[in-house]
Amino acid sequence: MGTLFGMFPFLKTLFADGGYQGPQFAKALGKILPHLDVEIVKRPDRVSGFVVVPKRWIVERSIAWLNRCRRLAKDWENLNRKALAFLRLASIRLMLRKLCNPA
Repeated sequence: MGTLFGMFPFLKTLFADGGYQGPQFAKALGKILPHLDVEIVKRPDRVSGFVVVPKRWIVERSIAWLNRCRRLAKDWENLNRKALAFLRLASIRLMLRKLCNPA
């Protein structure tokens, strides 16, 4: 995560799931990136069934789009750099589809 925010120093907020709200995560993140704000996105307590959680919905939708690529559906790659290369290719494919078919 340190390298990710090193590549993108303009990022100021990290949106995290409720599982990351403990002191252990906050302490580890404070060592790596002390300037970063962490915002825990929680699901409303009173609602049952499906609810769109604003920030979380963006991530879940993006992952669902990427999982439509057969190569990314299973983890077949032995090296991380190969898996990242296929993830980058799938992202490029999605961006090109959005640019070429603005519907």
